[in-house]
Amino acid sequence: MSSLSGAIPIQWLDYHKGDWQPKDGAVINEAMITIYVNGNELATIMSTPQEQDLLALGFMKNEGMLADLSEVEILYVSQAGCCVDIWLNRPFIKPPRVVITSGCGGGVTYSDPETGVNPLHSAVHITPPDLQSAFRRLQPPNSLYARSRGVHAAGLLDPKNGELLVIVEDVGRHNAIDKLTGSCLKHEIETRDRALLTTGRISSEMMRKAAAMGCPIVASRTSPTSLSVEMARAWNITLVGYVRGGSMRVYSHPKRLGITLSSPALTQAKT
Repeated sequence: MSSLSGAIPIQWLDYHKGDWQPKDGAVINEAMITIYVNGNELATIMSTPQEQDLLALGFMKNEGMLADLSEVEILYVSQAGCCVDIWLNRPFIKPPRVVITSGCGGGVTYSDPETGVNPLHSAVHITPPDLQSAFRRLQPPNSLYARSRGVHAAGLLDPKNGELLVIVEDVGRHNAIDKLTGSCLKHEIETRDRALLTTGRISSEMMRKAAAMGCPIVASRTSPTSLSVEMARAWNITLVGYVRGGSMRVYSHPKRLGITLSSPALTQAKT
């Protein structure tokens, strides 16, 4: 693992009521991370240079390029932290098509976000207060966010007992989900029938990653996009936005939150 910190100490001038004062603090670290597979460059991602191995594993898993950890012979993060080398025990051919996503920093995916996903069938449920409680624990006092701001968090929640199984942070919201998947892959944590929590906007590539993880509940502190709402309705995923304080918005399949009041539009995909 790289010794680079997720946050960089910095000094700035703080203006308040006509007065300027020097302040010491931190800003989130951002760097280019290049992933190589079997010696060939797969992708270069703007990311927080921390837990780069999880980023690489999760990116490949969520893009359907890696089934499980048994396929990985060597996983090495360079001393500078800017390169991740993965050697598989099988041949690897880089997919020919690259899609630049709407993710901050220009995310990358190799899949059409609307195709190839079957609806998720899951009976898991969670109450709105339990979901709100989980979000309050997503960025604890020792988090990168508390030190520097400017960073997204993603968490995997067990709806059955309210336990946050994994929490990761990254300057990119899609990177955070990849790191989350990578951590679960590395530590053999099941992602299916869990709730995926994120502080970032839910766009199509984020929804596809959630579907690949088998998460029937996806919740964010902010907004979904129109395409992600369509995908959630088609894939039987409960999509929740604006989980803040005592409020939230449910865009699809509200039954998993114990909501009986519904509209047919919330369970139907656009045709």
